[in-house]
Amino acid sequence: MPLQKKPKADLEKKCRKVLRTPASFAFFVAIHDFIKCIELNSALSAGLTHRIDINKDAKLPVKYGYLKQIYQGVRDSAGQSRGDLGHDRYMTVNDLRRIQNNETSENNSFWKKRELFRKLTAEVYERLNINLAEVESE
Repeated sequence: MPLQKKPKADLEKKCRKVLRTPASFAFFVAIHDFIKCIELNSALSAGLTHRIDINKDAKLPVKYGYLKQIYQGVRDSAGQSRGDLGHDRYMTVNDLRRIQNNETSENNSFWKKRELFRKLTAEVYERLNINLAEVESE
């Protein structure tokens, strides 16, 4: 399935936004938007599957899972999820709301790992970019 130029350009734009956004709640929203771009495009999300050996070797599905946790947490904190969130999702929402309220500290696991999340975003983007180049050459 050929990938349209617009999704590729959108993904690049979202990644650049994550990499350029200073540490703040806006940074986590930028990660949310980056993951949303991937989730809405089946060609992109298929490139992150466990079935691709290089992804397993790079532990890419695990890294993507961390970013997806932020994606879900931003959605949950905006009230877009219904029902019982469970302990892990509740704690994610709690940490993100603290960041949103400028209550940042190194005790907040998401705040402490912010630069790791920036690095993970770049790794996911690089892998997807390689996949996109392979798809376009077919």
